[in-house]
Formats: sequence, C-alpha cells, structure tokens
Amino acid sequence: MTTLPRSIAALDVPLADVEQELAAEVLIRARAASPSPSDRIAYANDLYLLAHPEVCAVDADYPGFAAWIADQVAKNRTVRRTS
Repeated sequence: MTTLPRSIAALDVPLADVEQELAAEVLIRARAASPSPSDRIAYANDLYLLAHPEVCAVDADYPGFAAWIADQVAKNRTVRRTS
C-alpha cells in the first residue's frame, strides 16, 4: 500500500512556536556560557517565564499602572528638555 505524500502545509509550524523555541535555545546557551551565578539564575528564571506565560503580569492585573508610567515618562522627558 502506498501513501500519498503529505503537503508542505502539514509540516508547517506556527511562527510563535518557532520563536519560543529559538528564545529558549538562546537562553539555554547564554546560561551555559555565563560565568556569573546571578546571571545563570536570571536565565533560569527567564526560561521558566517563557515556558509559563500565565504567571506573567499583564496590564489588567494593575489597572491604571500603564497610564501612570506613561505620565512619569512624559514628566521625565519634560524635565530633561528644560535641564
């Protein structure tokens, strides 16, 4: 029995999956190459957050914070221009 060849569409991987795998690979290599224990901990934390996006905060978790930050940035720029 012969099977028909699969179409290229069957081999496609969503771009988001490829980007996440690439980011994880970069973090794993950076962690392995880092001589700093604190950097290795930071890379391990980044890997965890990459694998578990549900634990990351979003704007809805802190209502009004994004507007407050935007206001602080605007004030900072104003002060820098006048200095």
